Amino acid sequence: MFIFFLPFSFLFVPGMMSSTLVETVSINYEDFNDSFLTCGTCLCIYDSAEHSPKLLPCSHTVCKSCLVSIVEAQVHDTGTFRCPICRETINIPRGGVTSFPPSFIVNQLLDLMSQQRRDVIPKCSNHPSQELLFCETCDTVFCTLCTGGEHYGKGASEHTVIPFSIAIKRMSEILLYKAQLCIGNLTTAYDNVSGEMLRLENSVERAIETINRTFQDLINLIDKRRHEVLQKVRKIREHKKGDLKEQLDLIQAEKEKVQNECDGLQYQVEVRNITKKIGDLNEKLDATSTLGEPRENHFIKCEFKHNTAYKDISNALANFGCIKVSTTFPALSTAKINKAITHLRSTITVVTVDYHGNPRTTGCDPVVTELRSASGQLIDTKIRDKDDGTYEISFVPPKAGKLKLCISIFDRPIKDSPYVIDVCDHNNPIWKYGSRGTGLDNFIQPVRVVTDKEGSIFISDTGNSRIKVLNSNGVLERHISSEALERQSGIGVCVSPTGNLITVNWRTKMVYTLSNEGELLSKFTSSHFQEPIDVAVNSKGDIIVGDMGAAKVLIFDAEGNLLQQFGKKGSKEGEFKLLTSVCVGCNDQILVSDHRIQIFDKNGKFLRQVNNTGKGQYEGITVDPNGLILATKTDRGKGVVQIFSSNGNFQFAIDSFDDKLMRPSGLITTQEQYVYVVDLGNNCLKKFRYK
Repeated sequence: MFIFFLPFSFLFVPGMMSSTLVETVSINYEDFNDSFLTCGTCLCIYDSAEHSPKLLPCSHTVCKSCLVSIVEAQVHDTGTFRCPICRETINIPRGGVTSFPPSFIVNQLLDLMSQQRRDVIPKCSNHPSQELLFCETCDTVFCTLCTGGEHYGKGASEHTVIPFSIAIKRMSEILLYKAQLCIGNLTTAYDNVSGEMLRLENSVERAIETINRTFQDLINLIDKRRHEVLQKVRKIREHKKGDLKEQLDLIQAEKEKVQNECDGLQYQVEVRNITKKIGDLNEKLDATSTLGEPRENHFIKCEFKHNTAYKDISNALANFGCIKVSTTFPALSTAKINKAITHLRSTITVVTVDYHGNPRTTGCDPVVTELRSASGQLIDTKIRDKDDGTYEISFVPPKAGKLKLCISIFDRPIKDSPYVIDVCDHNNPIWKYGSRGTGLDNFIQPVRVVTDKEGSIFISDTGNSRIKVLNSNGVLERHISSEALERQSGIGVCVSPTGNLITVNWRTKMVYTLSNEGELLSKFTSSHFQEPIDVAVNSKGDIIVGDMGAAKVLIFDAEGNLLQQFGKKGSKEGEFKLLTSVCVGCNDQILVSDHRIQIFDKNGKFLRQVNNTGKGQYEGITVDPNGLILATKTDRGKGVVQIFSSNGNFQFAIDSFDDKLMRPSGLITTQEQYVYVVDLGNNCLKKFRYK
């Protein structure tokens, strides 16, 4: 924007005195350039070289370059050409186009504009030769020399920096833009607050409607009870009134009877008859004395203090109904986001605060969540109000990748929502215990693991001929030593319904029953044993032995009497190629593993086979309380724990990526949905989550 001062005079007649006033005219720079300093033919800005302004006899101005082109195109030995603006015929001077006089007015305007541009370039007060710069990102004016070449510690590449002289021309636009942004934000804020007020009124209306409806239901109950009590009073009245009416009728009948007899006495002349009548009347006199006493009474009274019901109702009414409000400020409420693992239930805790940032201590906020995968698939979430100002959001991610979680309260997002959740496939152990060796905390060839009702963990430390006993936190409690474990051959172990340990020794071909302290209680063998390697027990206490050498499963009663046997060498249904483990599942079904998992009923009848998921050898199997089947599998040195549904469909696998399973063997689950896995290759015990 440029300002010109145009002087002009006024003549004042009375005092014959003249006065000069100055009128200020503001001209837009762009409009001024387009109107006065641009050649109307080629639309180029006039300059002092090729596009120097030339004044034609018709008073129009055309740049030198355009005149040369026009003359070359129009002159045909006539020495004239037409003005490109007014079409007037112009004679060419002897010196040609360059002889046309310059347009002095345009040149003066160009000089003026050049001077104006020099004058508006702001300079630093400390460095007069240094032009000031302007940061559009943070609206700051600065000098590169004063700031050491940087803008508040950040490189210019991170911000948009332009000369301040240019910024001045755009300042009004910037101010207008910022003002529009502020107005837009304030308008949005006004609409949000107005909307919240409207929602408040709607909430109040719903609350009032609920209160009226609920108290009307209560009034209806009280009115119903009132009618019941009134009806009972009326019923008692009818009963009493009926008894008294019956008595009145009897009295009236006796009265009429006596009256009739009295009416006939005046005609009696015989003394005997009169005497008899007098005797009868004496008897009636005695009877009428009893009739004079009402058989029922008038007493009926209603009391409401015969028990604590009145007080209880009063107390209940005083506490009946609760108005819940919330001071939660969603924009300050937060959620802690952790990495999630596929197929495992993950939880996120939302912590709510009020407008001042103070933690909330009560619940009832309408928390709404939306969890979606990268492809947009909606994933189910559950919200639990912990009634202390926090909320637990739980979900089960179906596959690895990134999830987008939106959390809102009162339809307003909480701080940093939406969140990005990283989901990975790798499930690492919660803790592990043990290493190779003969010490207290060492293993050599651990094979099986079981737990009892108290949560104690029993691991067959085969190479050390002992059973290691840990508590649920993985802390060593004691060792069990027994003849059942000698010769480094005590492999299979299980817990009977009575809490005793049952173990099998493949060298001695004996099945032993021990107390959980290690005392030998009983033992038996069988001529059918060739290489018994695992043992399980059903709900009746029957002992089920898996024999790898015979490729059979044998069922004994608690005394060691053989009840049933099934299986043989082979790869068909009901046959075993290399039997590795047995366990008991739901309804006393028997599960047997080799390179696959087969399921039999309690009598050994083949039912079905678990869906095989590829090559490898199964080492251990177990069934959790919900019927899920868990099995350890090793293929080419890589071990995993596979989880199947109760129908035998594969669900997912635990790979222990950061602490690899070398040769997982026995395993057992807990009520809390953890699984203990014996890692034979690493000589340790590992604990995992599997739900």
